[in-house]
Amino acid sequence: MNKFFIASTLLFAIAFTACANKSTKETDSNEQITNNSKSNDNKQMGTIKLTKADFLQKVANYEANPNEWKYLGDKPCIIDFYADWCGPCKAVAPILEELAKEYDGEIYIYKVDTEKEQELAAAFGIRSIPSLLFCPIDEQPQMAMGALPKETFKKAINEVLLKK
Repeated sequence: MNKFFIASTLLFAIAFTACANKSTKETDSNEQITNNSKSNDNKQMGTIKLTKADFLQKVANYEANPNEWKYLGDKPCIIDFYADWCGPCKAVAPILEELAKEYDGEIYIYKVDTEKEQELAAAFGIRSIPSLLFCPIDEQPQMAMGALPKETFKKAINEVLLKK
């Protein structure tokens, strides 16, 4: 029942409409999504961009296990399926950066560019963006669509991912 409540709360709390997935690229040169995953110093981590190859190694190898979800990470994660041209995706990006720093060491926040990783987006049935996949350890993932406010993200992180 708790999962149902969280899932329904996530869907209800959508603050913006989601973008329909487009096949054309419209990039905003001013937008910059930070990837601090290569930094080995004591700085806080930010969001981490994933390619399909990264996804298969760090999240789930859906090619090897097509009928079973098996999360490969050592911490829960959120996966943001986004595109550079999407307004709601741009609104969520700084929130996810803040959350990545706030929950550093507790969760991962991954980003998948649906324009560059079309096969990966298709494998998860991504038809509108942003789409956010919440992946707890040893449980089934939950998908939410649309731009969510920070407080809704925090509630989902604490209750669904970290079980606080």
